[in-house]
Amino acid sequence: MTLTHRRKRGLSLLIVCALMPAYVALAVTIIGWSERLPFILELAVYAALGILWVFPFRSVFRGIGRDAEDAERD
Repeated sequence: MTLTHRRKRGLSLLIVCALMPAYVALAVTIIGWSERLPFILELAVYAALGILWVFPFRSVFRGIGRDAEDAERD
């Protein structure tokens, strides 16, 4: 199923405004439940979690910054 540019924009807005805060809250809660990690390791975990959330949504975010006409041609 191919997503139109308009549907991609709406879906990306939903992901950023609703799912991203929920992901951040979940990540902070899970890290908080674990015993205190050394600062560098905790920083590395947060950095990895900050990058990993993008991979499942890569196809949704690709081409969002372009005009609708340019995105539909590609």
